[in-house]
Amino acid sequence: MRVLLTAGPTYEPLDPVRFIGNHSTGKMGYALAEAFAAIGADVTLISGPTNLPDPAHPRIRTQRVETADQMYAAAAALAPTADVWVFAAAVADYKPAHVAAEKIKKAGDTLTLELVKNVDIAATLGKTKRPEQFSVGFALETNNEEAHAQDKLRRKNFDLVVLNSLRDAGAGFRHDTNKVTLLDAQGESRIFEVKPKAEVARDIVDAVLARLPREV
Repeated sequence: MRVLLTAGPTYEPLDPVRFIGNHSTGKMGYALAEAFAAIGADVTLISGPTNLPDPAHPRIRTQRVETADQMYAAAAALAPTADVWVFAAAVADYKPAHVAAEKIKKAGDTLTLELVKNVDIAATLGKTKRPEQFSVGFALETNNEEAHAQDKLRRKNFDLVVLNSLRDAGAGFRHDTNKVTLLDAQGESRIFEVKPKAEVARDIVDAVLARLPREV
């Protein structure tokens, strides 16, 4: 089994010093890479900027990127030959329309930035997904959680969505634990209580294996 897995944040530069980013640590994605490798899968981990070391497992190849455009290019190159796609990265939705060549100096009381939409990696690749390929997405929400997750499931051609909420204690960014709900394209859902991210990763891998076509 060949697995394409994105993890961590993306950093969208404003100038040589500053960027737009988010609080993702990459822990969930890295735990998933280890869990897939543990069952014998060959994993390509496309990682945004994190403080985590590259996984040492021999079945995991780590490719470091910074921006959404770089992550998309790396994922698009690998997607056609991967059996399973897992989009665990917290990709910035927008990027600066213009990147300053020099550090933006402080002047005046306000600074107005023009932002443009980034490529939606999962949705764009989802249009090319073949029936025998399996795609997993993540939905980190703060309200109307299940409705937003179901929308992502349909709109991005996912087979499985991992939903978590920032309203749940011990879930989301900067935690070593997570609480998730798995929703699949057949309308089934299952809630898992808070547990270490390594255990959550094994639950997700088990859910993927149970839904994969037999020939994968």
